[in-house]
Amino acid sequence: MAKEVWRPGNMLYPVPPVMVSCGREGETPNIITVAWAGTICSDPAMLSISVRKERFSHDIIRDTGEFVVNLTSKKLAYAADWCGVRSGRDCDKFKEMKLTPLKSQKISAPGIEESPVNIECKVKRVVELGTHDMFIAEVVSVSVDDKLLDDKGRLNLGKAKLIAYSHGEYFMLGEKLGKFGYSVAKKNKSRNKTGKKK
Repeated sequence: MAKEVWRPGNMLYPVPPVMVSCGREGETPNIITVAWAGTICSDPAMLSISVRKERFSHDIIRDTGEFVVNLTSKKLAYAADWCGVRSGRDCDKFKEMKLTPLKSQKISAPGIEESPVNIECKVKRVVELGTHDMFIAEVVSVSVDDKLLDDKGRLNLGKAKLIAYSHGEYFMLGEKLGKFGYSVAKKNKSRNKTGKKK
């Protein structure tokens, strides 16, 4: 296999293009689409988002110390892209994209009702990195569309038709290849032709 060497760059793809909602009290809430987001700790549950310093949402998040990460589905792909290339300084993104502010449980910033999963976050630390600042935050509440739950209350995110962002393009998640731990799971004992275990 031949390899071509490129200069250093952001090539960790695919990533989730999340819609981050935020807002100051008494002002119109805003939405910014962020591709640089990720899980960083399980206990306490924490995640991070990285936002360019010049973005309108940057100062809102820095000043309020809170935001909501809203997962994006196929139905939200257009809105996610639009909110990523437009500035909240110039328009009301909720209104323009016909999205509904969702009252949060633990913070003041609203979520996006049309999103399948809303993750409420409180900023714990801001790390200045260069073009972006990383907001390290604790997850304080999660809201999930009940249509994604089975009759036993288990979450099936596959039904949400989530999307991924890869090198400038959006894709819908597709074929399931396995589940966590399947590579080391014990195989079923061999069966005879009648279907009974030998």
